[in-house]
Amino acid sequence: MLKNLQKELQSLGSYVVQESRRNLTKGGYKNKGHNVTRGLFNSIGYDEENKNGVYSIEWFMDEYGTFLDKGVKGTKSNYIENKNSPYSYKSKKPPMQPLADWAKKRNIRLRQYKTVDGKKVATGKFAKGSYKTIGFILQKSIFEKGIKPSFFFTKAFNSAFKKYPKLLQEAFAQDIIDIFKNNNNE
Repeated sequence: MLKNLQKELQSLGSYVVQESRRNLTKGGYKNKGHNVTRGLFNSIGYDEENKNGVYSIEWFMDEYGTFLDKGVKGTKSNYIENKNSPYSYKSKKPPMQPLADWAKKRNIRLRQYKTVDGKKVATGKFAKGSYKTIGFILQKSIFEKGIKPSFFFTKAFNSAFKKYPKLLQEAFAQDIIDIFKNNNNE
């Protein structure tokens, strides 16, 4: 019945998904983004529905996307941006295997170092250790330091919140005008 409003809600949903995905692929580790496996990227979506004339829209993504967006406080130190995060590590560490897989996809390796004149100097050789070892190192670091928030979804949502209220009002007003026109023609 409210075709214009429904069209704008779909536009709003698509806009937030598209901007979230764009934010996810820029920045992050060595400016390659947080999009190594494309799992989170592909999981971002929305549902809009009309139940008895009540329109609603809801966005969804893989659970770890929420942690990446809002950040997670560590057990020892935190990023300044994490101070308002509702999430924190207390006793349970992040899963090790996804971190090892991430390091493998990014081709991250351990390096050998030696001390020269009291300074740590790279030898140019790889150190012994598997990706599982790297996964444990990353797990410990994340557990202690936390996860810096990326706000990839929050920024997209806030941008839409500035842009769409007027568009939604105009669409709703046009639908009301159309309803009155159709009722007068009957």
